[in-house]
Amino acid sequence: MNSLKQIVKKINFLKVAEVLLAVVIMFAPVYFASAQLGRNFQCDSSTGLNCTAGTSVNQLIRTVINWMLGVAFGIAVLFLIIGGFWYITSAGNEETAEKGKGTAVNAIIGIVIIILSYVIVNVVSNLVANTNSNAAP
Repeated sequence: MNSLKQIVKKINFLKVAEVLLAVVIMFAPVYFASAQLGRNFQCDSSTGLNCTAGTSVNQLIRTVINWMLGVAFGIAVLFLIIGGFWYITSAGNEETAEKGKGTAVNAIIGIVIIILSYVIVNVVSNLVANTNSNAAP
C-alpha cells in the first residue's frame, strides 16, 4: 500500500491535465468535422465554405486547419502579452525578467511558425485543388 501512495505522490497531476487537454484539443476538430459530414453545411462567409461550388473534403479540411491555426495564433498572442507583462513587472528580479523574456521570445517564434503554417496549408491546398481540377474525368 505504501508503494501506491508513493506512486500517487510522484504523479504530477498538472502535467497529466496538460497532456489530456492537448489530446482533446488535437482531436476535437476531427470529431466535429466528422459529425458535420452527414449534415448540411452552413453556407456563409463566416464559415469559409463556398456552397455554390459544392463543399469538398479539401475545402472542409482547409477550413478546419485554418480555424485551428487561428486559435493557436490567439494563444500565442496571449503568451506574448503574458511574457511582456512578466518582463515589465519584474522590478529588477532577474529570474522573472528572464522568464518573461523567454516567454515573449517563444511566443514570437510560435507566431512566425503559425503564419508559415497558414501559408503552407493554403499553398498545398491550392496545388491539390488545381491538380484535381486539371485531372482527366
